[in-house]
Amino acid sequence: MNASHQFGRTDLPAEQQQALKKAVRWEYATIAYTVFTIALIAFVVGNSQAMRTAWIEDMLSLIPQIAFLTALIVVRRRPTLRHPYGMHRAMGVGHLVAGVALLAVGLNLAFEATSGLIAGEHPTIGTVDLFGQTIWLGWLMIIVMAVIVVGPLIYGPAKARLAPVLHNKLLYADADMARADWHTNAASIVGVLGVGLGFWWLDGVAALFISLGIIWDGVRNTKGAVIDLMDQRTRTYDDKHPHPLANDIVEHLRAQPWITDAAVRMRDQGQVFHVEAFVIPRTRRVPVTRIDQVSESIAEMDWKVQDVVVIVCSTLPDEADRGAAHARRS
Repeated sequence: MNASHQFGRTDLPAEQQQALKKAVRWEYATIAYTVFTIALIAFVVGNSQAMRTAWIEDMLSLIPQIAFLTALIVVRRRPTLRHPYGMHRAMGVGHLVAGVALLAVGLNLAFEATSGLIAGEHPTIGTVDLFGQTIWLGWLMIIVMAVIVVGPLIYGPAKARLAPVLHNKLLYADADMARADWHTNAASIVGVLGVGLGFWWLDGVAALFISLGIIWDGVRNTKGAVIDLMDQRTRTYDDKHPHPLANDIVEHLRAQPWITDAAVRMRDQGQVFHVEAFVIPRTRRVPVTRIDQVSESIAEMDWKVQDVVVIVCSTLPDEADRGAAHARRS
């Protein structure tokens, strides 16, 4: 088993192997690009609060990328006696760290922007000598913010296409933040132009708008990570729908001639699933070979199925997922 393709005891299929390689390359490229933009903005940030807030947001955008690459090292470890389910929760922990950091810094930036507006602080944007010419620094700010928006418009959609293939919520959150980066750039340009036109308050409003975007990213990611770590019903990579694999497993079990009814509990470990399958048999005695066979058949349904436990019972747990057909009857 190739360690670079391994997730716990799961060896990734070819499609996921390629997607993972691409995701890692995009994350490294994004970090390099973001470091470059941070350095570039540092030269023109001036006294504009909107520019400072956009600058800090660029720094914060490094957190999900670093968290993904760090978690990726951990989740490849095989399960042990100490960690019998493996280390897949590392992705969820990274997601939570990124969300909390965004939320905390976003709240602080929103407070600073609001305080500046209330205090009536008038930002000033001076001039700079460039190639022997004196120009308004605001023009350089606008040019820089207009140019650096190109990167996120490329790597954001690229990561968004890889996230569902890998069922990686941290990668999806990173992509979603990147796709919304143009809001930050547009707001900072509006703030700078506002100062230039004499509308000093536009700079503070733009800074507040950017900080509210950071807060929203923090709230959404923190909420998603916490709920996942609390073992909510397994959902799709974007948290919009229950994962269809649960229904597929239930239908697969009901199709077995020796099973009368079935339900499942699926736990999202961060990128792979732990499945508990409850089955009601037609007879009182069930050969162990049948349980082994159905367990293996469930594991073969999807690469994300890391562990399968088949439990023979007389009644199905109320909280277990009984599939779409039962939901329609209910």
